[in-house]
Amino acid sequence: MNALLRYQLALLARSQRWIAPVLLYAAFLAIGVQGGQPVLDSLGYGAAVLLPVAAWLVRVCVTNEPPAARHCAAAATTPARVHLASLLAAAGSTAALGALGTAFVVLISRWTDTDGGVRVSPLSAAAAGLLAAFTCALLGTAVGALCNWPLLRGTGWSIALTALGALLVLVTVGSPARAAVTGLVSGSHTARVGLPLLPFAVAALLACAAGAVACRLSSRRS
Repeated sequence: MNALLRYQLALLARSQRWIAPVLLYAAFLAIGVQGGQPVLDSLGYGAAVLLPVAAWLVRVCVTNEPPAARHCAAAATTPARVHLASLLAAAGSTAALGALGTAFVVLISRWTDTDGGVRVSPLSAAAAGLLAAFTCALLGTAVGALCNWPLLRGTGWSIALTALGALLVLVTVGSPARAAVTGLVSGSHTARVGLPLLPFAVAALLACAAGAVACRLSSRRS
């Protein structure tokens, strides 16, 4: 699996198709996060915009390989392992991007509550922001896994449903992503930093389930 993962990461890097989602994430941060804003509010925003980026990176990774090359890799191992490697490459890349974004937000933000009267620990804020970012990255990975090959083959439907799924996961009541982001924003008003451990755990379970479904179908449709 390590060799497959390195292979998928190399494909992603050489394809340069990662540039568009990364630039989108950077643009969202540049527009929505300004120096001196409350740190928890900014971390919530940064985590939220990572979710559609994660879904986009999944689409890039699962469609990056030409069919002939994918068949060769699948013949050497199994189609499910090849597809799992592509999902892990997307999830790992998104997690790394989220970690960088979280560090950037913590460094330029004001370490206080929304009103500016109570100090917020930057380390606690960074930990909460990182967990929220990982939660959104996992859910974005789940959306991408369920809205692209092998479940959906048409490009138009895949792109449309990926965008719609990412939006719904962000705004639906009970969503782990919404819970994690809302927790950061609420914490900014109360000056209390709470780690979104439960949303992260639920997001991890959902991402594993979505990945398992996609990998199982990849074996049948290869």
